[in-house]
Amino acid sequence: MPPNYSRRSFLKTAAVFGAASPFLAVKSARAAGAQAPMMAYVGTYSSPTPYILQGQVAITPGNGKGIHSFEVNRETGELTPRGVFEMSTSPNCLALNAAGTRLYSTNETEKLPEHDAGSISSFAIDGKTGELKLLNTVTSGGEGPSHLSVHPSGRFVLVANYFGGSVEVIPILPDGSLGTPSDFKQDSGTLGAKHGTSGPPGNRTVSGHDRTHAHMFASDPSGRFVLSVEMGLDQILVWKFDDQTGRLTPNDPASVSLPTGDGPRHFAFHANGRWLYSIQEEASTVAFFEYDGANGRLTFKQALSCLPPGFAGSSIASEILVSPDSRFVYAANRLHNTIARFSIGENGMLTYVGEEWVRGDSTRTFNFDPTGNFLYSCNQKNDAVTLFRVDQKSGALNFTGSYTPVGSPAIIVFSDLAKLGT
Repeated sequence: MPPNYSRRSFLKTAAVFGAASPFLAVKSARAAGAQAPMMAYVGTYSSPTPYILQGQVAITPGNGKGIHSFEVNRETGELTPRGVFEMSTSPNCLALNAAGTRLYSTNETEKLPEHDAGSISSFAIDGKTGELKLLNTVTSGGEGPSHLSVHPSGRFVLVANYFGGSVEVIPILPDGSLGTPSDFKQDSGTLGAKHGTSGPPGNRTVSGHDRTHAHMFASDPSGRFVLSVEMGLDQILVWKFDDQTGRLTPNDPASVSLPTGDGPRHFAFHANGRWLYSIQEEASTVAFFEYDGANGRLTFKQALSCLPPGFAGSSIASEILVSPDSRFVYAANRLHNTIARFSIGENGMLTYVGEEWVRGDSTRTFNFDPTGNFLYSCNQKNDAVTLFRVDQKSGALNFTGSYTPVGSPAIIVFSDLAKLGT
């Protein structure tokens, strides 16, 4: 059944945050002449969620309430709670349109009976208060959607269904709501090995190779090609994309392979559009590819561990991002509970610099604020978002001492209302 949405929960918010109407407080501050706030939205696991552990399906609890909203202190990076859009369907991935006026969420634990699939929701962001208004909810086309992104054209949402092993393209309508899917692709091929072949000595983690698992679906910078990460097949698939029709066509070549069992999870493009960095969950490695944007082709150049030298045992990598100044690559290590830092050379090659403890457990994702001065780690298993100040010279992460309690945080994204012009 569709999720049990609640547009406003002022009484609950008051009980939790000590204010009868936090969104109205933001609006009143702006009316008094204060600068419009920067907002942060945290997607959470809000219901029991299946995942793969040692080759078996296990269940992790969901302690979140839906999409949690915060006002960001521009000077300190601190987060002040402003409300919750209640959803019991684990909105574990969020994406904004370029203007920051629309928010989209995957609803991983929902399963629409009429489609036998999960769902995607669209929201309008109030330009004065940052409050979310549900526009509509549509099918994701497959089970367990866990990643989505907005195409550079602003006309489509790209969805990866992890448990469905599929990807779907959904048009964005003029009001920001979602239309009827324009394309759908089911992954198929030979599954990789149960254990990553490039992992640290003694690594025994197992996940993602029981079936096909689409883990990320996003465009290249030009919008002419879109790439999907297939963890179960150990491949990054490349598609030609028609931004008028929203249709996908396999590229030539149609994919690039990673070592069997390594489990590619996410990727990040450098700002120059010519370098791509992929993180492998099982192997805990970062791979560097040169990217030919004219032809949508990836050429492997380098792979190195995102764990410290001499590390042995089990760890599972999760997120990878290029710093806003394009000088560093950051990669998250679950179990080890660190974020590794690599410097980027003139030719795109990486050099391991060090790592920082996240002050939490199991970083699902992390993100920079729009200024690049702060990094936020969403620590799923200890119900907190931790805040780090980024050293702009060295790229080092310095813990600020700030813990923001959020149940099972999965992702954080930012919208600066001062730039919305409303």
